[in-house]
Amino acid sequence: MKKSAFPISRLSFEQKLDLMETLWTDLVRDEKKLESPAWHKAVLRERSEAYAAGKTTSSDWELAKKRIKKKVS
Repeated sequence: MKKSAFPISRLSFEQKLDLMETLWTDLVRDEKKLESPAWHKAVLRERSEAYAAGKTTSSDWELAKKRIKKKVS
């Protein structure tokens, strides 16, 4: 496949986000081609087991986003 010389650096932040969303939408059309790596499955299993054993808790997504934003600000 030939690599294209697309001037991504010239795009605005909003245009880059739009391009990324467009690419992602196209990629997920055929989910079967998107295979998670083995390490990802292992991490998910470990976290699920820790949750089931009461070693960790969950958070509402909106609260989690606020907490993350606060940490990185």
